[in-house]
Amino acid sequence: MAAQERRKTKASAAAKKVEEPIDAASADAKAMADRQGKRADSSERTAPAVPEREVGEEEVLLTWKAPVRPFKKRDRDYYTTIAAIAFLVIIILGFLREFLLIAVVIAFAFVSYVFAAIPPEKTEHKLTNRGIRSADKLYRWIDLRRYWYSEKYGQRMVVVQTVMLFPGQLLLMLGNADEGKIKKIFNERLPHEEPEPTFLDKSARWLSEKVPLEKEPASPSSTAGKSSA
Repeated sequence: MAAQERRKTKASAAAKKVEEPIDAASADAKAMADRQGKRADSSERTAPAVPEREVGEEEVLLTWKAPVRPFKKRDRDYYTTIAAIAFLVIIILGFLREFLLIAVVIAFAFVSYVFAAIPPEKTEHKLTNRGIRSADKLYRWIDLRRYWYSEKYGQRMVVVQTVMLFPGQLLLMLGNADEGKIKKIFNERLPHEEPEPTFLDKSARWLSEKVPLEKEPASPSSTAGKSSA
């Protein structure tokens, strides 16, 4: 009897040793399945929902037409100054045998002439619930960072900073558009914040003030004063 009991005890101990790895493997598999289930649930909960402005059809909020860039009609002094500066730089670069830079200067002078002589064409701007459509291209609100107003040659424009490398900014000329409606639409989607001028901005402003390319027209008050004298 004692021998039989010892054999039964040994058999049961051996059976437990065999069952222990199986139970451990099944426990590991169950734990892994639980972790995967939790990950799936969390991914479903944290999955980004489709923004409300992207749902349904695109809705146009405001449309207007304006020139693609600021434009100012130049006089003869402007072209003469540009030509003189370009000629002087080309002469200096010629002595230094920098022919590639000479080509760059000629190209820059040509582009300056074209921008000053040819008025810009008009394009259509649209503010929609998805973004800004300008020149038939959509810039989504989620890709835009902030906006501010600017003025050049007495012409108002909206400058929109993007998160993209190109274009880094969108210039939307206002023209005859309702600035109040534009401001309302932008304020609901973007912060109105003008960045601090950079070193290049300050340098360009200083250079334009110190070295004007054309004479400023006389103000009406000064003209009236001279005529009365």
